[in-house]
Amino acid sequence: MLSKKRNLSQKIVLICKGIGMGVANKIPGVSGGIVALAAGFYEELIFSFSKFNKTAFSLLAKREFKAFYQHVNGSFLSLLFCGVIISFFSASLILDQLIQHYPRYVWGMFFGFILASVFFIWIQSKPYTYKEYILTILGTIGGLLVSFLTPGQENDNLIFVFFCGIISISGMILPGLSGSFLILVLGNYTLLLVDSVNALYFTLVDLASFDLSFTHDTKRMELLGVMLVFALGSVTGLLVLSKILRWFLLNHKEKIIATLVGFILGSLNASWPWKSTDKSINSDLNLNRNELFWPKFDQIENIYIILFIFLGFGIVTLLEIYGKRD
Repeated sequence: MLSKKRNLSQKIVLICKGIGMGVANKIPGVSGGIVALAAGFYEELIFSFSKFNKTAFSLLAKREFKAFYQHVNGSFLSLLFCGVIISFFSASLILDQLIQHYPRYVWGMFFGFILASVFFIWIQSKPYTYKEYILTILGTIGGLLVSFLTPGQENDNLIFVFFCGIISISGMILPGLSGSFLILVLGNYTLLLVDSVNALYFTLVDLASFDLSFTHDTKRMELLGVMLVFALGSVTGLLVLSKILRWFLLNHKEKIIATLVGFILGSLNASWPWKSTDKSINSDLNLNRNELFWPKFDQIENIYIILFIFLGFGIVTLLEIYGKRD
């Protein structure tokens, strides 16, 4: 399950998958876990995260760094998170501009992406029993209930920020459950995924030029503190949730996959491209059901949106073909 040997081209592809995962995690209503599941590395991801256990920390304490790296499948995680980090400071910035100017085209592409993910996951699963069908229905209901929640007010209390970190990581490892959407619902999307990220970016730029003047910027330092607490919460959630999922994948794989498929289906309305929203991802995007509408196909814009839906579907299809070839 772990420590797959990869050649250079496979390593580059894994970095690209990490970029896709990072981009998906930033979009409310879209889950980075869907990328992992559709691109065929979901189980390796969960099992790698779950290896951060007592043995791993014992190896660190003994300064056996090579053994630690091998124990946690570091070659896989380092390549994947290299892509996630790249997306954080590059692809995500491009995405911000695309959503600001062409929001429905972006939503359309991700809607197609999610549809294709459900399709390929379903055809690769074993024939469902009645229990799997029930779990899929329950997962769908759960996904719908989450996607219809109304955004709350911003709260910079550090305990609440830590809780947000725990919640946000769910979008990385639970397909269909968008971490960024949950952060939006909790009211802290702008604080945690825009202002704090920008503060971190500009701080890294200042450090690269040996400029420490930011230490006198009270607002910047507060945002960096918020980012640190948020990161600690994310790590905590990751360690706990990955162990729970690992147990389910080992003992009830078909049932957990059926439930996750339901979550993905339930989250489809959140990425429905025909909805009235603010055009900036930096604002509190309202994804309530009342804002969804059915398109008129005599409008050229809607034809383009459908083409982007096919584009998203096609991207997943290519990933699936490449995965089978390997």
